[in-house]
Amino acid sequence: MQGIGAKARDAATVLATAPTKQKDAALLAAAMCIRANVDDILAANELDVADAKKNGLTPAMIDRLALDTKRVEAIAKALEEIAALADPVGSKIAEWDRPNGLHIERVRVPLGVIGIIYESRPNVTADAGALCLKAGNAAVLRGGSEASRSNKAIHASLVEGIIASNLPEASIQLVPVTDRVAVGEMLKGLGGNLDVIVPRGGKSLVARVQEEARVPVFAHLEGVCHVYVDGEADLEMARNIALNAKLRRTGICGSAETLLVDEACAATHLAPLVKALLDAGCEVRGDEAAQRADARVKPATEEDWYTEYLDAIIAVRVVNGVGTAIAHIRKYGSSHTEAIVTSNQKTAERFFAEVDSAILLHNASTQFADGGEFGMGAEIGIATGKFHARGPVGVEQLTSFKYLVRGSGQVRP
Repeated sequence: MQGIGAKARDAATVLATAPTKQKDAALLAAAMCIRANVDDILAANELDVADAKKNGLTPAMIDRLALDTKRVEAIAKALEEIAALADPVGSKIAEWDRPNGLHIERVRVPLGVIGIIYESRPNVTADAGALCLKAGNAAVLRGGSEASRSNKAIHASLVEGIIASNLPEASIQLVPVTDRVAVGEMLKGLGGNLDVIVPRGGKSLVARVQEEARVPVFAHLEGVCHVYVDGEADLEMARNIALNAKLRRTGICGSAETLLVDEACAATHLAPLVKALLDAGCEVRGDEAAQRADARVKPATEEDWYTEYLDAIIAVRVVNGVGTAIAHIRKYGSSHTEAIVTSNQKTAERFFAEVDSAILLHNASTQFADGGEFGMGAEIGIATGKFHARGPVGVEQLTSFKYLVRGSGQVRP
């Protein structure tokens, strides 16, 4: 593991000044390799999925793990989209002149070596590695054991692209072991070589990283996401958004876990919304009002309001207006993503101003909480902390900055 850190540091030194064209060429070549190696990737994934089913992984985890030709093509396209992004390295954030004649610039620079610890989703191997490389960083990837074969197959394609472009092979490294000891070594910083740790996984993984890490962490907490249907919401719009937010893909962190309905529209909106979810195969756990709306609704417990189901299950509660909805989100939410459905712009602006989550949406599904949908090409994850990066972490968030000060012989009196 120590050797991995040293190799990554050497690679990061090269990447920090690598020309944009060379980095983009590596990503485009990797995309071609992904497509050329699709059969090998799918064969590896098939073995991972078979083991996952045998080991009793949840349907949500298996959905995150599973690949098909469409998903592999999406991985290749994401690499191309990242290559097409503007290179943040060296870009000027601000500049100004001082009365003494000094000219000061603030410019973007890579973070250095980024460690990513993730579970289940093999596409993260490509997304995280590519984003780090585009931003001039070396990446050390530690995927979960459930996706080990898939990760290795995807990583092999990335390495092919890197070598073809004459960049260091260690620009994107995959930790060859999946035991907990490897995580511990990364959390210690790999001999001082890691600059940032990014955890992407379940609550226990993130909690361990935040507790044990000796290097800075981009916090990626669970996604207890809410959809609030305001008293002035269009019913058809609310129904479409609620169904999509919960059921498009239940296993992603942007999936809605709680539906809040304003009592001002409960008489007309609650029963149709609950019925639509139930008829679509979603289990509904609700308060007394939701239970009265449909006999199929199960009673919700206090724990349900805190739960990230990552499955076809949703908690439903009737609230007394936007203020009560905001209070509920503050108490039970995870600062990830929340949506409001309303035709009242003033109410929407209040929701935006008073809800302190990384992503807020007005009249749109929480499933848009995604770097690709934001035009970032892809993402390492959704950061829910408040320092440095928040929301989708793309190439710009994988940089820091430094100051360049140009003078003409000035000395300080």
